[in-house]
Amino acid sequence: MFWSLGVLTALVATATAVVMVGRSRTAKRRSELFNGPFPRDWETILEHDLPPYAHLDAKLKVELKGLVNIFLEEKKFEGCGGLDISDEMRVLIAAEACLLLLNKKVKACYPSLDTILVYPHAFVARDRRLMESGGVILEDDASARIGESWGSGAVVLAWDHVRGGASDFSDGHNVVLHEFGHQLDQGSGEANGAPPLEQRTTYRSWGKILGGEYKHLRDKVTRHKRDVLDFYGATNPAEFFAVATETFFEKPRELEKEHPELFEELKKYYSLDPREWTE
Repeated sequence: MFWSLGVLTALVATATAVVMVGRSRTAKRRSELFNGPFPRDWETILEHDLPPYAHLDAKLKVELKGLVNIFLEEKKFEGCGGLDISDEMRVLIAAEACLLLLNKKVKACYPSLDTILVYPHAFVARDRRLMESGGVILEDDASARIGESWGSGAVVLAWDHVRGGASDFSDGHNVVLHEFGHQLDQGSGEANGAPPLEQRTTYRSWGKILGGEYKHLRDKVTRHKRDVLDFYGATNPAEFFAVATETFFEKPRELEKEHPELFEELKKYYSLDPREWTE
């Protein structure tokens, strides 16, 4: 049986209305969470475990707490390797992830992310690669990891490195910032070093500056020259963006000195200046 054009039009209109109602309810719920109360115990965790929190102005503190409320409502945490998930783990991971979202217009917290898997220590994972012919997937030797970001809706973290990275917020290494940088990057459909940007015209500047800096870092690796950016960023453009994100938030003054154009590009993207958080 074939439906008439009128029936099809009505069905499409109904489906559209259902989607719009769903979006409206989600937006309303997020607004309530964003403006809702923040438990004092959670704020104590931020004050004790997240050094930048003390240096945020009042507006950014309110925004961070609102984003954490949304994040913890919408994301599921799972302990792996016998780890029991605590409020400290949930709040600290959520807060570091949400640092990357401050001053953004849209208050959605990583909409493609569902689950955060947390191991007590480094975990073992296998690299998978697709052969160009035949569509065969090969698994390389297992290796120890401290974090991964999956395009299928999960982030994997080693808790000892999460806590260590947060306690020393000036060494340029932070697994949460790194992996959630990948999550932002994957918002464009794949991790390629180019996250979704608000204006299409900014992609040209982004590609020129980050592409040039990536090539410059690869050159430094071959010549064994030091850089404020970790050499892991020379692996590929996606890792370069994640490493640059870590460095921007943890070593902003050094990054500005060595890579002023890169610093300014990241400052525009994140709409923040972490130099204001350093003493």
